[in-house]
Amino acid sequence: MDYLAPWWLPGGNLQTIWAALYARRAFGPKPRYRRERWITPDMDFIDVDVADAAALSPDPAASPSQRTLLVLFHGLEGSSGSQYAEAFADFARQHGMVYAVPHFRGCSGEINLAPRAYHSGDHEEIGWILKRLRASHAGPIVAVGVSLGGNALLRWAEEMGDAASRIVGAVAAVCSPVDLAAGGMAIGKGFNRWTYTRMFLGSMKPKALLKLQQHPGLFDRDALMEARDLYTFDNIFTAPLHGFRNTDDYWARASAKPHLAQIRIPTLVVNALNDPFVPASSLPQQHEVGQHVTLWRPPHGGHVGFPAGRPPGHVRTMPDAVGNWLLAASR
Repeated sequence: MDYLAPWWLPGGNLQTIWAALYARRAFGPKPRYRRERWITPDMDFIDVDVADAAALSPDPAASPSQRTLLVLFHGLEGSSGSQYAEAFADFARQHGMVYAVPHFRGCSGEINLAPRAYHSGDHEEIGWILKRLRASHAGPIVAVGVSLGGNALLRWAEEMGDAASRIVGAVAAVCSPVDLAAGGMAIGKGFNRWTYTRMFLGSMKPKALLKLQQHPGLFDRDALMEARDLYTFDNIFTAPLHGFRNTDDYWARASAKPHLAQIRIPTLVVNALNDPFVPASSLPQQHEVGQHVTLWRPPHGGHVGFPAGRPPGHVRTMPDAVGNWLLAASR
């Protein structure tokens, strides 16, 4: 990926924050989603937002199920309204693709029902979603995961091996912390702790308290309220609710990096070297990932940023590059 940051947005933090808050997300209209609610095998639910760009399809007469479907798995506390989700929706619209954003549990605006939420290694959930999409869609499917969603998508591809090709043609992970311990430590220090950690906990703690109202005794409320970093939050909430012993066990078992060589479908892993969440020293090298995995390491971009153009800029550069790679790799 050839990316040159604009002169007026120097540094990973500014490229991250400006892209999320101020840059243009789309060159066309804001995406119009149709929401579907799916009942999960454990009688919970997830909400899937779908956009269909039939008018711009290379074959407008083709039914939606025959066109390429682009599936996006969002990041921590993200949604179909996140800047990168709307930018990928714009890419899908311009290419006549069907576009779907499955929300991880509790991220669609309504708290889920089960005594669980979602986590960075949730490959079983990814697998159930993709299998259901495959059953209902006759055309090609490609998938992209952003940050947390990318790590979970990679874990799915690793677990599936050769069988993944029966469901999707290619996958991509963007700015994913494939070494969760390294990413967790980075976001818990200095400026990151006071900015990004506070932002995430400001959303995650209220959701956890709603979960506690649904399921009294699920975790220690006082301990959760005292949590000041993601390591502590995961130790109290995320790890025990999803079958891990503690944060260290969760971060070790959920990280995609140790298993990337097991992937058997075309896979793109994109990480900016100045990402404040993901230390460059923690990223895998080509000899560690196998022949099916392509690594892109642009020097700039921040975390899911990659803003471009004159002020206020836009965030279509990364979706264009990743989306076109997926389309080419899946042919």
